Amino acid sequence: MNQTAEKFGYPQTLIHEYEHWLVLLRQQQVTLGSLVLVCKDAATRFSDVSQGAFTELHDVIGAIERALGAAYHYDKINYLMLMMVDPDVHYHVIPRYEQPREFQSVEVRDQGWPGPPALAAFVELGADEEQALIASLRAAWR
Repeated sequence: MNQTAEKFGYPQTLIHEYEHWLVLLRQQQVTLGSLVLVCKDAATRFSDVSQGAFTELHDVIGAIERALGAAYHYDKINYLMLMMVDPDVHYHVIPRYEQPREFQSVEVRDQGWPGPPALAAFVELGADEEQALIASLRAAWR
């Protein structure tokens, strides 16, 4: 697997795997249900992503939005392709919430609402909470 996926905890943080994409839990929860969507292609530029990955991305995005909507009822969603530190093509998927959300007695506030996400303001979950959040998202996947 590529180094970006490994940096974001693959395979421990894996929620769902597709032919061309990995959906991983973002260990630094900017908002509840923050994810990282990593392309499995050997691509460090968006223009190098295969046609198959582009085509599959449509279904992946639909599944992400259905699962996050069912599990946590987000108000908006942001897809950030930053790729400044981690070289492989990937997105940070940040569900946005006007009101705080709670998961296993951990309150997660969207510190940037209604502006851009505040990536430096995040919650680090404990190992048990992280695994419970992964299980919750896997259960919402369809």
